[in-house]
Amino acid sequence: MRPHFILSLDILAVLQMDRGKVLEFLRQVPFLQRLPGSSLRKLAEVVQVKQYELGEYVVREGEIGDGIYFILEGQVEISGSASIEEGNHSDLLLKQYDYFGNESGGSIHQAIVVALSKLTCLVLPDSYSSLLQPKSIWYADESPGGLSLMEHILWIYFKGLLYRMLHLLDNLHAMFILAGENNSPIIYLVHRVRDGNSFATRRVDAKQNGYVIFTLFASFQKVEEGFEHQEAFLPHVPAPEMLLNIEELRERRLADPHLSMEYRNKIAKKKFIPWPIEIRFCEDYHFSEQSPPRYWLKVKGKLTDDPALHRCVLAYASDLIFGGISLNPHRRRGLKIASLSLDHSIWFHRSVRADDWLLFVIESPSASGGRGLSFGRMFNRRGELIMSLTQEGLIRKAKQQNEDLNSKL
Repeated sequence: MRPHFILSLDILAVLQMDRGKVLEFLRQVPFLQRLPGSSLRKLAEVVQVKQYELGEYVVREGEIGDGIYFILEGQVEISGSASIEEGNHSDLLLKQYDYFGNESGGSIHQAIVVALSKLTCLVLPDSYSSLLQPKSIWYADESPGGLSLMEHILWIYFKGLLYRMLHLLDNLHAMFILAGENNSPIIYLVHRVRDGNSFATRRVDAKQNGYVIFTLFASFQKVEEGFEHQEAFLPHVPAPEMLLNIEELRERRLADPHLSMEYRNKIAKKKFIPWPIEIRFCEDYHFSEQSPPRYWLKVKGKLTDDPALHRCVLAYASDLIFGGISLNPHRRRGLKIASLSLDHSIWFHRSVRADDWLLFVIESPSASGGRGLSFGRMFNRRGELIMSLTQEGLIRKAKQQNEDLNSKL
């Protein structure tokens, strides 16, 4: 391989003497936007500048890697036997703000990288690869200390799952096929469907006791700017600070002398386990089976800054009450109803923090054939539409105790 070309004195001086310019570039790399500012500043101090000519090999398959390459200028083409084995026969083109290389030091490259133009890269040496691992559940072999309850729960259920993509989740579509068991492990099989320049697609099959009980398609998009419009608007509702959370509402009901002792005893006897998500209903909530269709929510505690984590938390939180709204028009005193989720879809429109207040607005336009449909929108406090959601659920009259409870739908 030919030696690296040396940058012109002017460019080299700008990059080596003005690390502010380097930091400004690194902040625009989508892969690095999950990192705290302190890590980015350290990266700006240790990255090295390398340049290549058109057609020059940047990385050869089978060679030991020397770090992560961030493209400052130019384009590269990535190809190799690894991509062919995975069923992806097309070469991958990367440009400014993309990256390639191995995050674990000393790893052997599984692809060939060739410069398609004059190429300038910032290279993070292997010895500093730990800077790419923020304090996050995705990078912990053991439950990290100091995390919020929500992060701890996600680590328990999804430990070992490592988020290494330069894309962020933009939508997911989940289908619940069979009822799961609380006491049996679930194995998640991730299928790499496609890796493109702007989008990547994954299919996840969840297996329990040898059966697929859940399937999910997830699309990931590289952060980019584009056209914007919004026709959905934040409704006029009380601010979350003016409302009581579920725990406070429960305590108020238990102490309300205007309610019958029978009703208060019924509430007190119900097993109550606080959620890791704080919810404040905009409409009055009487602890009946009917849930108000508008409420503020946020995770309890403070989350780390990983944007993938915040989207994961909101995907979890969106299923807590959502589907039950389709049952509201059909609830009657003495009527027992059974329900479960059939499918759940989410579209993320804008960046979001799950530890800031979000308003969840839900409606159910239709129910028929034993199925109820719910639509939902989440807004931040600035009125920006963050997410759109749909869920279809199975809704039926509850079966008698002597009926088969192990139905497969």
